[in-house]
Amino acid sequence: MRTFLLILMTFFLLPLSVSAQDLDAATLAKRAGRKNLTIKEWNTDAKSKTRWLDRVTTYDEFGRKIEQIEYASYGQKWRETYEYGAHGRVEREVEYDDRNKPVLIKKYEYNTDGTKKKQYNYAPNGKLMSVKVFEYVVSD
Repeated sequence: MRTFLLILMTFFLLPLSVSAQDLDAATLAKRAGRKNLTIKEWNTDAKSKTRWLDRVTTYDEFGRKIEQIEYASYGQKWRETYEYGAHGRVEREVEYDDRNKPVLIKKYEYNTDGTKKKQYNYAPNGKLMSVKVFEYVVSD
C-alpha cells in the first residue's frame, strides 16, 4: 500500500516539478504570492460617490490566473477563463460575453524559450477563425 501511494504521489507531483523547471524564477516568485488569491477592483464615481465592482481576478493554488471578470454598472461585461498545460503556460483561453456565452476560444503554441509562437482563434462551434503569429525583433 505504501509503495502504491508513493507511485501515485510521484505520478501527480512529477508534472508540477517539470512545469516549475520550464518557468523562470521571476514568474515562479510572482505565482507564489498569488496562490488562491482573488483580487477585486472597485471604482467610485467622484461626484455621486457611487461605488461599483469593476473587475475580479482569481488565481488557483499554484498562483496561476484562472479567471478574470470585467463588470459595468449593469453587471458582467465579459469573462475570461485560462487553462494551463504541463509546462505551466496558458494553453487555452475562453472569452465569454455579458450573458456568459462563449464568444472566442484561443489556443497557444510556444517557442522552445517559452515565448508565444502562435495563437489560434476559434469560434465557439470549434471553427478556426484566424491565426496570429508572434514575431520577436530585437533592435539596438
